[in-house]
Formats: sequence, structure tokens, C-alpha cells
Amino acid sequence: MPDFDVAVIGAGAAGLSVAAGAAQLGASVALIERGRMGGDCLNTGCVPSKALLAAAHTARAIREAARFGIIADDPVIDWDRLRSHVQGVIAALAPVDSEQRFRALGATVLRGEARFTDPATISVDGRVITARRFVIAAGSQAAVPAITGLDRVDYWTNDSLFDLSQRPDHLVILGGGPIGLEMADVFSGLGCQVTVVEAGRIAGKEDPELAAGLRGALAARGVVFREGIKVTAAEPGPALLLADGTRVEGSHLLVAAGRTPNLAALDLPAGNIQAGPAGIATDRGLRSLTNKRVFAVGDIADPAGIGPRAFTHVGSYHAGVVIRRVLFRLPARVDYAALPRVTYTDPELAQTGLTEAEAVAAGLTVQVLRWPLADNDRAIAERDTAGLVKLVVCRNRVVGAGILAPHAGEMISHWSLAIAQRARLSALAGLIVPYPTRSEAAKRAAASFFAPRLFSARTKALVRFLSRLP
Repeated sequence: MPDFDVAVIGAGAAGLSVAAGAAQLGASVALIERGRMGGDCLNTGCVPSKALLAAAHTARAIREAARFGIIADDPVIDWDRLRSHVQGVIAALAPVDSEQRFRALGATVLRGEARFTDPATISVDGRVITARRFVIAAGSQAAVPAITGLDRVDYWTNDSLFDLSQRPDHLVILGGGPIGLEMADVFSGLGCQVTVVEAGRIAGKEDPELAAGLRGALAARGVVFREGIKVTAAEPGPALLLADGTRVEGSHLLVAAGRTPNLAALDLPAGNIQAGPAGIATDRGLRSLTNKRVFAVGDIADPAGIGPRAFTHVGSYHAGVVIRRVLFRLPARVDYAALPRVTYTDPELAQTGLTEAEAVAAGLTVQVLRWPLADNDRAIAERDTAGLVKLVVCRNRVVGAGILAPHAGEMISHWSLAIAQRARLSALAGLIVPYPTRSEAAKRAAASFFAPRLFSARTKALVRFLSRLP
């Protein structure tokens, strides 16, 4: 008999969700972790970055208070207390991910390096473990590009950034994706000079129109962007040499050039588990294509070749799929048609479903509906009108939505639901939303679909006819 029903490798967001669900449903569970419980999200990702963003946005609000007639001195950033704030937030959330909690749920927590010794067995620092099913949730790490000289330069990644040992005078950020943009917002808000270097365009996976709005907002606060230029070399300083012959030098360098799955230590060939640069190859039900005992979840999973989705909420979603398949033997599978994602800058950039370009590339005939925050009463009242709601509509249904606005991440969820449920645009346009809120902008965008017909000459003629009736 196997030692466990389920052995989970990795105690990050995805692995913890699988272990908690399986243990509470009565399965015998081994949870294996070589590093800190909570993984990247708790310790070096989502949680500390949002704690820093809150601090930076507060400092910026103080500087900009004069627009409301409030005169305040320029804030002083106490770097030690800022670091204590970040670590305090991590400590407050750590008990939810702790060994003690998972042991109380009935899981066996093993600390050590897991590797496969054969398709049905793993070794954890020499201890042999067998299980009916293995769930690999080993996560990802910061990708470090192969740039000449970078190995001789001191640089941060998200793994070291949140120690906040030093205040950068000028932070150079290599990479204009979500992590790079959020940290550009953070350190500019904390009074540092920031330059972002990106080989393509910033927010490259997001709608270009919304990305342009975000670029403008950050540039207005002093963030410098060098886009569309490759880095050819790095030098101590640190400095980046660019393909156009220019040189960008700062006091500190942050490498935020994407993520790479943690595959190396697992000895996947011994387990007959197929993997590639994007992660472990699985079907849409997250089961390994080559070892039916094995499932993969979170950043390390590459379902049906569509690539990983490195978001904590995707890890939790994956856990639900695996639990339905492993414990209930149901034919669950991933569906990213209404998957939301958010870049937590100010303003936030939130996206769900298809962008306009993705919809056109998929062969859909679409209509784009827009509503600017400049025409939203709440935004005007708060003197913060940068932003836009953009809906991509096909056959009277929304197939994609993008929002650039403060707290856009809080606004995007009902559009994910609308896409998932294939709600008709008329239902969304008729939704009652509270006034004054920025959510009205999304309703106005939906209602604009019907405006040409509602206010047409034909409709006016009908109204005149009806007005003559007794």
C-alpha cells in the first residue's frame, strides 16, 4: 500500500490549496517543502509587494494632497520602519500557511528536497515516499537572462528585493512586466529615481491602449522608460549597455525579466515526467502526459502547451481542478477564457478574457466599447481621472474587458463572471450600480452599445407617434 493518498511537492499557494482541500476531505496527505512555508507569494511576491505598494501610494498621496487644498510637508521615508512594515505583514499572514496549521488539518509536513527515484516513488532527503498520486507544486523563480557581464554585477530579484537593506538613489529595472512596473511605481513613490529598460514594450501581454495609459501615468511621476531596445551587456556600477549604444547606470539593479519553473531538483526523467522550458507538460486536467500518477499545479504547470499562468489565484484554481479529478474522479479541466489578471500599479491595469488584438487574431468580428474615467463623476470628485474601461464585444456578448483605473482589480471580477456565463450585453447595461463609483464607467461602456439605436431617427419617430396616443 502507498504511504499516502496524495503527496504534494511544494508549499506555495497552489500546493497549500491542494493539501488543505485533500486533508479536509479525509485523504492522507504528505506536504513537502524545502524552503519557507507559503512559497513565493507570501515571502517574496504578492504579499510584500502589496505592502510596499500601500506605503508608496500613501507617500504619493501626501505629496499630492495640495490638489484638495491640504498642505503637507514632503514625507520622510524611514527605511527601517518601512522594512518592519513589510515583514510585519508577512508575519501576520504566515500562520495561515504554517506547518502547525497543516498538521492540525491532518497533513504530514516533511521538510526537505523532494526528487523522483522512479515513476511511483520520491525521496525526501533520503526518506522514501510512495503515494497514489503526486502533485508537483514546486513553483517558479526569477528568470535571469543571459546577458554578457551580468554575472559580475550585484543585482536584486524578487527573492532579495524585499529585504530592503538599502535605499536606492536610482533603481534601474530590467523588464517592463507586472513585477517591473509595480516596483517602478513603488520606488518612484518612495522618492527614488527609476528607469525601466524593456526590449519590447511595457505590459507586453496587455492591451496596448491600456498599457499606453499606464505608461503615461508612471512617466508623469518621473519614471523613465527605455523601450524597444535590447540590452547587450551589463557592467558593475551597475550599468546596462543598450543596442543603440547608450548606457543606463543606476545605484541598484532589479532583474524582473519573467519567471522560470523550478524543475532542476526534481529529477523528472527518473519519474518519467515530460517537461520543457515552460514547465511540466500536462493535459487540460493538469495530469502529466507521461506519468498518470502525477499532476502539476501553479507556476510549474504547462497545461496542453498553452503555457503557465504565474498568478496565485491560478494556483488556487488549479487546486480545485486537481481535487475534483483525484478525489472525486470528475472530468475537470482548466479553462482560461475568463481568467483575470491585475498589475497593481496606480492606476491598476486589470484584464480578463481576450484583448482586442487577441479577439481579432482568433477570427472574431468584434466591436470595442470605451468609457474614459475623465467622464466619471467619482473620478472627477477625487481629481484622479486617468484611466479607461474597454470592452471587447462579439455578438452582443463581452469576450474581453480591460480596466485602467484605481482599484481596477476590484472592478474586474464581475466582468470575468459575465464572460464565463456568456451574459448578454443588455443585462450588463441594465445592471444597477451605486453612484458615484468608478464601476459606473463599465456600465456606461456597456450601455454605449445600444445608444446609436436608442437615439436613432427611427426611435424618435416612434416616440413622437406614441406621444400622440391618448
